[in-house]
Amino acid sequence: MIKFYVLFGSAIIFSLVTSAQQNPSLEKLKSTTAVKHDESTPIAVDKPLIKPAGAAVEQNQFGTKKAAQLITSFEGLGESFVGPQGTAVLRNPSDNSLAVGLDHIVQIVNSRMAIFSKKGKTFAESGRPLYGPVETRNVFRGFGGPCENMNNGDAVVRYDQLADRWLIVMPTFRKGISRNIDTTTKQRVTLTQPGEAVTLFQPPLLKETPAPVNGPRPAAPRPPADGTYCMCYAISTSPDPLGSYYRYEFERELFPDYPRPTVWPDGYYTTTSTGDDVIERHAYVVDRNKMLKGQDAKEQSFIIKDVNFIINADLDGKQLPPAGAPSIMMAAGGSQLNKILEDDGIYVWKYKVDWNNFSNTKIEGPVKIPVAPYQYLGGGQLTKAVPQPGTDQHLDAQGDKLMARLVYRRIGNRESVVGVHSVNTALGGGGVRWYEFLVNKDRSVKLYQQGTYAPDSNFRWMASPAIDKYGNIGIGYSFGGKNDFPGQRFAGRHFGDPLGKLTLNEVILVNGEAAQTNTLRWEDYTQTAIDPSDDETIWYVGDYLKKGAKNYSSKIGAFKLGKK
Repeated sequence: MIKFYVLFGSAIIFSLVTSAQQNPSLEKLKSTTAVKHDESTPIAVDKPLIKPAGAAVEQNQFGTKKAAQLITSFEGLGESFVGPQGTAVLRNPSDNSLAVGLDHIVQIVNSRMAIFSKKGKTFAESGRPLYGPVETRNVFRGFGGPCENMNNGDAVVRYDQLADRWLIVMPTFRKGISRNIDTTTKQRVTLTQPGEAVTLFQPPLLKETPAPVNGPRPAAPRPPADGTYCMCYAISTSPDPLGSYYRYEFERELFPDYPRPTVWPDGYYTTTSTGDDVIERHAYVVDRNKMLKGQDAKEQSFIIKDVNFIINADLDGKQLPPAGAPSIMMAAGGSQLNKILEDDGIYVWKYKVDWNNFSNTKIEGPVKIPVAPYQYLGGGQLTKAVPQPGTDQHLDAQGDKLMARLVYRRIGNRESVVGVHSVNTALGGGGVRWYEFLVNKDRSVKLYQQGTYAPDSNFRWMASPAIDKYGNIGIGYSFGGKNDFPGQRFAGRHFGDPLGKLTLNEVILVNGEAAQTNTLRWEDYTQTAIDPSDDETIWYVGDYLKKGAKNYSSKIGAFKLGKK
């Protein structure tokens, strides 16, 4: 049931009622304009596990079909990585993010970024470091304000295959003085846009192999109570990530944690958490078409209270959804803060934006899609969920949420959405619960198939899915357990295979060689990316530790599932 309340002279507030989601409510915020944007010049070349009620959908055997082909793999950012700009001090968790373009691969790990070659028309091999590691805020050098001055981490990179552009989204976790406040008069003002184009920072090239850096630094402390946060956007002006960027800064009244940016035809949609101690999420969209041209751009946003973490669907491929189709948002049920660690539904919202008339922008939902019951792996986030050999230190599984990416793919008239999360399994380990939903012509969503990949008693968690041009589903994930150091693996299925099964055998991207003992935080997320060159190759990045290492490394790999 949806109740509409109109506050005259103010915003619209939606009150949404559903028993499983703790009476969530939706608060619409004001439409805002970027306080600054410009175009840059080129940058250069252990809780006990209980048998879950959803055990009936568990896949307790490996797929019998030939595994996906691992085409190539190479070392990403992490311990012992050396690039043109040397090495980088690491932070935990890695917050691994990956994007793949026509000739380049961009990786962001927490607060550092690097650019690699991709085999094709320009380069003869994949994985050669071309740039980095540098602080992610390097993209905002010369822009001024918090986007240039802060480098808190959690930045995410996407490749917009519809426009052949790169998108980097970076939050600030410390409050600062608003650009909209005149420091002399203390009055709010409107800044002129666009900002002046300036040369981005050019870090010096590495001249000799540096000494190893110390271990990961802890996450940034909680910010002070005054000032504003920001979300920073950089959109490349060409398919070259080493070129110039249009840059935007949008102010945030709420803590912008764990951003999940996605590509949709009418906007770049992003959801964030407003803190680990509150049950509310922030959903917002910026004007993609304006930002691709470097023009003044607006943002529209909602606060959704009393719900689990929400994520928008991210577009795979180049076939567009029907004209005007709203962005689809989904969330797992339950609430860790309310000690509700299980559910039997996935919850769906539809986010429809109107850039010409702000009052028409709306979010509808949630609608519960019944699924097999599930329990959060390890009881949720920031818990001791996954054991490791030779140590009492367990790893976090982020088991309370759907993971990045929630992927949308249209093939002909068939529209599907695939999502994943980490759940407890009947064998006492952790499994990847995955779903494929179908979108009807009226934009309603229904469950098509579901399964929990748990072929043995080990732990598989922190997954990320993708859908290739044939409708095949590939999923990368972390793998480990009491006898296996944490590493990375990949499984999948062909379109038309038996429902609820990852029918392709598991393939190893990288085996772990050591336990992580300095923190329970593990990755926080991994990420897949579809290669725009063939719309088939699935790239994936995740963490592992090398033998004798104290800190994580990352491995980037490319897989092909092939035709059925």
